Amino acid sequence: MKLEGTFLVAAPRDTVWELLTDPDVLARTLPGCERLSVAGENRYEGVISVGIAAIRSTYTGSVVLDDIRPPESYSLAVDGQGTGGFIKGRGRITLTEQAGQTSMAVSGDAQIGGRIAGVGQRLLDGAAKKTLKDFAAALGEEARKRLEREYRGFRG
Repeated sequence: MKLEGTFLVAAPRDTVWELLTDPDVLARTLPGCERLSVAGENRYEGVISVGIAAIRSTYTGSVVLDDIRPPESYSLAVDGQGTGGFIKGRGRITLTEQAGQTSMAVSGDAQIGGRIAGVGQRLLDGAAKKTLKDFAAALGEEARKRLEREYRGFRG
């Protein structure tokens, strides 16, 4: 399954980079994320709950970041097992400054197996697109809150 999308986040690239490398922020913004913790340098372990059609599954797994180029991009590898099967994927997040805002391009491939894969490619693609869109919206909200706090702190 292909995952692709480009989203505009109303914050400078450095701010978006900080958010994308903060496990607490990622835990709050990733749809279905129940837990995300640091498990080593550039490695996270977590639990995520996914529901597609009538099938709901909880996955436990890891995310490893590599090819890290602050504040431009990083690659990530995802590996998880759950009651509904498995998920394995590789992706890249690339940030581009655009007049004080940030264009966030997400691209990757995922392999899904088990019961959840049985819902069909069209439903999986739709769920993946919705998840990316919801993640980008939540990240944008985190950026707005952070910029608001910085502005209040600057004004004293």
